[in-house]
Amino acid sequence: MSAVTATYLGTATVLLRIGDLTVLTDPALDPGPADYPAVRPLHRTTGPALSADRLPPIDLVLLSHDQHFDNLDHAGRRVIGRAASVLTTPEAADRLGGRAEGLRTWEARKVSTGTTTVTVTATPARHGPEGTEQATGPVTGFVVEYDGGTLYVSGDTVRHDALAEIGERFAVDTAFLHFGDARFPSTGDRAFSLSAREGAALARTLRARTVVPLHFDSWDHLAEDPARITEAFTAPDLAGRLRWLAPGVPEHL
Repeated sequence: MSAVTATYLGTATVLLRIGDLTVLTDPALDPGPADYPAVRPLHRTTGPALSADRLPPIDLVLLSHDQHFDNLDHAGRRVIGRAASVLTTPEAADRLGGRAEGLRTWEARKVSTGTTTVTVTATPARHGPEGTEQATGPVTGFVVEYDGGTLYVSGDTVRHDALAEIGERFAVDTAFLHFGDARFPSTGDRAFSLSAREGAALARTLRARTVVPLHFDSWDHLAEDPARITEAFTAPDLAGRLRWLAPGVPEHL
């Protein structure tokens, strides 16, 4: 059975150690505060709990998408360039080149380091309301199966019908969900990541034993009060499932 630790670095970036395998999710590692000009400009309020130069060698990067700086920034791109393997969307893999490999939804790959082998499966994700896909671009989530358990990383997504199949296919032990209820002045009431209410509903669909919130801090467009996440998980059927990770502290799952 593989021992698993998780270190929350900020936003959607988590350093995972699964047995002998070191995994990094959505590396946004520039120091903050920082501004990023784009179609919808982004402002980072705080930097990561660990800088890129303090990370160990990375065996695998799970990159939900490469279009937005809160999931992949300048320092993150340098980390990706040194990583042994990168799994992401096919479109992102084409843009990134190098060791990046694109997975289509439900496509799987085995990744091994030392005595540890995991199976990574790409899962559905939609980064906004139906009809915004052309603007937001493709996104993927991931299921990681290892000796002793199953992790799910949602990627930037809103709740939609296709996510139900994840809980049907996999027995998820720990779900890392991208919250924040991301919104922009130019898009009005439309949200581009899970709200607290949607995340709680998704946890029910997944039947995940533990839910770890990600993507709720460090940026102006992630404006939902994290206390609302805690409140959403006080329902009797979700009691005890929510787990907050202290930034920069390795914690056993």
